[in-house]
Amino acid sequence: MKQYVKEIVSFILLVSGIGMTWGNAAWFGEGHVRAMWYAVAFLPVGLPVLREAVGCLWEREYFNEFMLMSVAALGAFYIGEYPEGVAVMLFYSVGEKFQDAAVERARSRVKALLDVRPEVAAVVRGGSVVAEVPANVQVGETVEVKAGERVPLDGVMLGETAAFNTSALTGESLPRDIRQGESVLAGMIAMDRVVRVRVMRPYDRSELARVLEMVQNATERKAPTELFIRRFARVYTPVVTGLAVLIVLLPFIYSLAQPGFAYVFDDWLYRALVFLVISCPCALVVSIPLGYFGGIGAASRHGILFKGGNYLDAITRVNTVVFDKTGTLTRGEFEVREAHAGNGFEADTMLAIVAAAEGNSTHPVAKAVVRYVRLRGIEPLAVTDAKELPGHGLSVRVDGREVLVGNTRLLDTNGVTYPAGLASVPETVVVCAVDGVYAGYLLLADAPKEDAADAVAALKSLNINNIEVLSGDKQAIVTKLAKSLGIDKAYGDLLPADKVARLEELKAEPGRKVAFAGDGINDAPVLALADVGIAMGGLGSDAAIEIADVVIQTDQPSKIATAVKIGKVTRRVVWQNIALAFGVKLVVLVLGAFGVATMWEAVFADVGVALLAILNAIRIQVK
Repeated sequence: MKQYVKEIVSFILLVSGIGMTWGNAAWFGEGHVRAMWYAVAFLPVGLPVLREAVGCLWEREYFNEFMLMSVAALGAFYIGEYPEGVAVMLFYSVGEKFQDAAVERARSRVKALLDVRPEVAAVVRGGSVVAEVPANVQVGETVEVKAGERVPLDGVMLGETAAFNTSALTGESLPRDIRQGESVLAGMIAMDRVVRVRVMRPYDRSELARVLEMVQNATERKAPTELFIRRFARVYTPVVTGLAVLIVLLPFIYSLAQPGFAYVFDDWLYRALVFLVISCPCALVVSIPLGYFGGIGAASRHGILFKGGNYLDAITRVNTVVFDKTGTLTRGEFEVREAHAGNGFEADTMLAIVAAAEGNSTHPVAKAVVRYVRLRGIEPLAVTDAKELPGHGLSVRVDGREVLVGNTRLLDTNGVTYPAGLASVPETVVVCAVDGVYAGYLLLADAPKEDAADAVAALKSLNINNIEVLSGDKQAIVTKLAKSLGIDKAYGDLLPADKVARLEELKAEPGRKVAFAGDGINDAPVLALADVGIAMGGLGSDAAIEIADVVIQTDQPSKIATAVKIGKVTRRVVWQNIALAFGVKLVVLVLGAFGVATMWEAVFADVGVALLAILNAIRIQVK
């Protein structure tokens, strides 16, 4: 309530004055007493506005809302309408503070949503652990993070593997294992043990700090609608000021030509003042930027970062979405799709042998095989004499038998016969031989993300039917993935320059608005070329995140459709505010010019429209 003290004092004096007038208080009937009373009521709310108006005059800005309100209030005092003069400034002041509070609340919600960095870091110095403000921790120092605590700064993992909750950065609910030497980011939560992290970036340059900066700076990139309204207000304000002057002058000129026409200066001045009050463009100038900021905030809650209101507008016009494959539509990790035994071997036996051979390997293919076998409830067998054969696979002994596990080149080198078609399969193949006899194979491929198919379906439901995949992977693999997801056009075997060429072809088509979604550094040129560049920000490259217009923090392609929906809701609310403001103002402007609307009605209409527009804009934030 402290910020409204001046308005409360002014309101009490205004209401008291009106009450004494209605009650015919004798001492209050004196003209100079009433004038002084309302002048005191005017000063708390009027002086700040008058100072702003004088400041604008000093800067040669003659037409703005401060000038409109100042002229209207002072004019009301001039013709003796003291309560209305106070009311103009009082309700304008209240409306402005409501607007400021709404903007600040929206900004604070976004910051609170994203800024999950701890306020204290446990730094290892001189053999002991001391509490320190994260901003004072130097690069190269070591911080200790206990189980359940958040990591305060970006760094490199020291010690053995530990699990981290990364939901603050990626939105993923499952914990992620981070090994020694891998990156740990501010905002992650240590799950199962005390860990130590060597700081690699200062506090203000962490990944999370960069995300915060992107959101906080987003309002500086104005949407076309917002820029138009600001330009319009610069023209609109002097025009309505000129019309207000004409409301006073034209009847006077007419009275000179028609002596029978009774011209009363104060009456026509009052109409002009009503005209000025209702013409104030506050509702438009404030509620529209608030609408876009609300859209940015709503998107942030879904793990989507728009780098400006202009991109909220741009994404609503997208009619073509082009995806990169690896890391965007797929998880970028292997998954066993098929397993087949041969030459009389049982499938479970073959899998137990392969898992035994791959059990101690850290290769992504080996880990995928072991995970697949364990999920089927098969226990790997005991292994001895393991030998790695670079570029080919592994040679081990299992239960005294010689086992080869690797690619087809390994069997070729050792003279093992296998089905001819395996050498030409586009996916990754792991073959197995026991004592020189082919035993079977496993087929692996990059697994699609869980929501990849839903992402395509959601985009089609928004009438975005032209969806393509561009990838450097083999054409057969890209085509198979696209078909499984319901995408008609897929292009494989592409270099970064080939992706750029394809996107240029699309953009050359009339009316085509293209969004490209990718995650790698090789996607940076295409992200920059697209009408809307969308980066997978959870594990995407720094280059992709920096260049993109929109960042999906959760790495979920389905969030692209969510981003389009939020953009459309924001745009709809903004245009609702424009229509509401212009509609109400036009009606009251006409009524005021003809002497039907009073200044009280003008004040309530102006402030009421502004508040309704603000409430409508805030509605976006709950999406």
